[in-house]
Amino acid sequence: MKYRQLTKEQLESLHKEFALFLASQKIDVNEWNRIKKDKPNVAEEELNIFSDIVWEDVLTKTNYVEHFSETTVNLFKFDKDEIHRIVIKIDWDINLLTQEGFEWLMNNPMDNSIDIFKGAKPYDKERNIDIFDLIEKGSSISKGEIFEFFHNLIV
Repeated sequence: MKYRQLTKEQLESLHKEFALFLASQKIDVNEWNRIKKDKPNVAEEELNIFSDIVWEDVLTKTNYVEHFSETTVNLFKFDKDEIHRIVIKIDWDINLLTQEGFEWLMNNPMDNSIDIFKGAKPYDKERNIDIFDLIEKGSSISKGEIFEFFHNLIV
């Protein structure tokens, strides 16, 4: 398995897509129930294959992720060959995990208490695996507005 199996909640939300996936392999609902009962290892493998397909599709479409902590923001942009990163650190007692703290940051991006660093590097493994690793470590997929906002400030 390249990524990880989707959670039960994720699989439930993709019920129709999973049914189409099984149908593409000529497995109907009765056959699927039989496989789950009689060949749980085969059922598990089908779930793994489907999960990898879903993850691959999501990750291929992902261009930005972000990770917030109380005093630090890590913003990532993914292009064909590199990961671009902007790190924002707050040097005083403000909690960026609150709405008030986030609004303060966005209204005062050049305040003296803010340090902004940027960098880029080639992918360690492959693009989608590096994105997946960041998501597994707590980053969230984003539309990139915050990355682009700070990128335009520091260019």
